[in-house]
Parts: sequence; C-alpha cells; structure tokens
Amino acid sequence: MEWLEPALPGDLSAIAGLVLVAASFFTSALTAAFGVGGGVAMLALMGVYLPVASLIPVHGAVQLGSNTGRAWHQRIAIRWPMLWPFAAGAIAGAALGAFVAVELPDAPLKIVLGVFVILVTWTKIPGFDRLSAGGLVLGGGVISALTMLLGATGPLISAFFGQVISNDRKALVATHAAGMTMLHAFKIVAFGLLGFAFWQWVPLVVAMIATGYLGTVYGTRLLHALPEKSFRLGFKILLTALALDLVRRGFVAMI
Repeated sequence: MEWLEPALPGDLSAIAGLVLVAASFFTSALTAAFGVGGGVAMLALMGVYLPVASLIPVHGAVQLGSNTGRAWHQRIAIRWPMLWPFAAGAIAGAALGAFVAVELPDAPLKIVLGVFVILVTWTKIPGFDRLSAGGLVLGGGVISALTMLLGATGPLISAFFGQVISNDRKALVATHAAGMTMLHAFKIVAFGLLGFAFWQWVPLVVAMIATGYLGTVYGTRLLHALPEKSFRLGFKILLTALALDLVRRGFVAMI
C-alpha cells in the first residue's frame, strides 16, 4: 500500500488513511439514520491519527462534505424557513468563535455542554416548537461559536433541533444535515482565513466524503424504516451517551 502514501499528508500511513475512509461510511450511516453520533465518532477516530493542529479543520472539511451529501439526499424533508435565521446567527457565531478559541477553558466548557445537552434531550422546553426568528438567530450564533471551540457539537444542534422539530424524524435529520452543512462551511472559511493549508488534505477528504455519501444512502433507508417512537428513543439514547462522554472528557482533562 505504499502507492497510497504520496497522496496522504505528513506522516499519515496508508493503513490509517484506509481506516478513516472506511469509517466514514459507517459514521455517515449512523448520522443519516439517527441524526446524531457520526460526527463525534469520526472526531474521536481522527484524533488517533491526525496531529492536534489539523484535527478540527480537517474534521470540519470531512463533515462539510458528509452533511452536504446527506442534506442533498434528504432535501425533500428540510424545513428551509427555520434555517435562514439560524444561518444568520451562525455566521456571527463562527466569526466570534474563531477569535476566542484560545481564550476559553476547554474542559469546563465540555462539562457544561454535556450537562446542558442531557437536560435539553430529556426535558420538553415549552415554546421551542414555536421558536421565533430571533430565537433561531440566537441558537445559530451560540452553536456556531461552540463549533469553532469544540469541533463536534452535533449533539448540541441535534438537541436544539430535536426541540424545534418534535414530531417528524425525517424533517429533523434532514434539517440537522442542512444546519450542520452551514456550520461547517462557516468553520472552513474561518480556518482558511486563519491560514490553515487545506490543500494538503484534499485527497483524503475527498475519499472520505465519497464513502460517507454511500453511508448516507444506506442510513437513509434505515431512517425511513424506523417508526417515529423507536427513532425518538434511539435519538435520545445516542444523545445522552455522547453528552456523558463530553462530561467524562471534561473531567479527565481537569485532573
């Protein structure tokens, strides 16, 4: 497999590249079926192989492709009217997050975010299904800023959209995909302006996006086959597991 190595950046081995490309299929299938989980799983796996300085930007590029493919494949179910104010807030949040990323303590932020996600997942917040444009702008801004700080905030945006779209699993997953596409696009622009050399990672990112789209096609079939009640239970369990892992990582970092 030495022939693969010239296409891979830095010291990344051919085996590591193949593992990441294969894993992209499964993580994309997971998110396409349940609307959450794949991004965090991919971030954890990429953290094993990628240097810290490249992890968040490259993960963002892969997730941009993965979420774009999922949004396109599930586009008929996207709730566009709620996305535009969310996107407006996300632009401001990405700009803010890019400049305060080195100012805020990572570990306590993970703990607070994890606890918040658990509370929002298992508690019905009155009025969230009728959230105003202003509320969507605020939500987009906060979530986008946290995306720049923590990398994988899929659980937070899933919990947020889970409150807003409480009775349609297909709309929830599709709108989540469109929202995450916007967040990762803003993130890529921000890191590009800060000077990150994305071109070195293009072959790997393109290969991961391709297998990720195949995973999206498979996961969407599973989503359509799931009853709404079963989906909601699986959605909440996955969100809770991811949130607890955030809390765990926060406490470990503080020790």
